[in-house]
Amino acid sequence: MKVAQDRRYASTHEWARLEADGSVAVGITDHAQELLGDLVFVELPELGKSFAQGQECGVVESVKAASDIYAPVAGLVTAVNTELADSPERINQDAYAAWIFKLAPSDPGELATLMDAAAYEGAVNADQD
Repeated sequence: MKVAQDRRYASTHEWARLEADGSVAVGITDHAQELLGDLVFVELPELGKSFAQGQECGVVESVKAASDIYAPVAGLVTAVNTELADSPERINQDAYAAWIFKLAPSDPGELATLMDAAAYEGAVNADQD
């Protein structure tokens, strides 16, 4: 399992990375994509829609299961990765390069409430014991 050091993590297996422009890029973790298997569909959130922290905002589907995507921080969706509509397997190839959407955070301080890489890795390892 790979865990990128430069982002924060939700217990629901989303990653959040603060971008230079103040937006927050969101994707699913390498661990999540491994559990799901080959992704066949990504339901992207609607541009311009606001979500609360922890609110369901999209879906990833694999040949095995469908899994909800939750907003790791509250905010307004400012961008969606439309390439994933045609190529959801990009998440399987590199979960940390394939962002799903970007948010303008309502409260940038919410990022601090998420786990750092070490805490996320510890949580995943504890779940597997």
